[in-house]
Amino acid sequence: MDDAALVRPESGPSLVFTVDFITPVVDSPEDYGAIAAANALSDVYAMGGDPQVALAVCGFPGEPAVSLEVLSRIFRGGRDKAAEAGCAVVGGHTVLDPEMKYGLCVLGNVDPEHSLAQNRAVEGDRLVLTKPIGFGIAAQAIKQDRLGLAEIERVVDAMKQLNRGAAGAARKANAHAATDVTGFGFLGHLHHLALAAGCRARVHADAVPVFDFARDLVRDGAIPGGSRKNLDYVSPHTDFGENVDETTRLVLADAQTSGGLLLAVAPQDESRLLVELDAEETLSRAVVGELVEGPAGSLEVRAGS
Repeated sequence: MDDAALVRPESGPSLVFTVDFITPVVDSPEDYGAIAAANALSDVYAMGGDPQVALAVCGFPGEPAVSLEVLSRIFRGGRDKAAEAGCAVVGGHTVLDPEMKYGLCVLGNVDPEHSLAQNRAVEGDRLVLTKPIGFGIAAQAIKQDRLGLAEIERVVDAMKQLNRGAAGAARKANAHAATDVTGFGFLGHLHHLALAAGCRARVHADAVPVFDFARDLVRDGAIPGGSRKNLDYVSPHTDFGENVDETTRLVLADAQTSGGLLLAVAPQDESRLLVELDAEETLSRAVVGELVEGPAGSLEVRAGS
């Protein structure tokens, strides 16, 4: 369940390798390209690596549904976001497809002895999240024209933010493991992390950072189908407290695009990690739970912080 493949050649540096692409989540071609690129690059950061080079992958309906000018703007947004990460987009491949999709295949460098592979997490580790959640709910609301311009700008800027600073802070603070919070939602990715660690994860629901508009949108029905499927996926593994209502459960399972890193760090290094994340100005630096003794991959979600 790791976010990328760790490749160890017989000679030369170790590599981290991944591919990810998404359908449009916003109207602006440049923003869509940048978000898709940040989302793909995040898998490398989640392994503790540094992106070096990428290939673009794209399926598009062709003209007149998607003009070549719009396609160029999507690719430009992705190229510029990759350049911000110090990663060159050196080519790629396109196909005609009824549904628009774009992303990157990314190759990066990594120190295998200090990677953030999920199986390095251990019982007792504290769990820290570096971006708020609610991107999937927000994307659904954008499609339904239910978010104001200021809220849309906040969400888009957050999705475009690279996880480079979070990964650097994790390495400096000797974090054990990481995963990026994307399609499986916060609870789904935490389930995978706990499974790899052979532990149970305890979550303090009120400590999890959430966009302030997300809960009201859920109550009004702005819930992506993927988020409901995520909740169905994790529910058999999760002990929800009586005070954790359905809205909170759906928010915690919300399918994310270009979410933050969920980091596992030893208790004695927690303070240093928070300081390093603050220096990197990550959107969140919230201690949301811990790994405890229990069945591998099981979750315990309680109200309170």
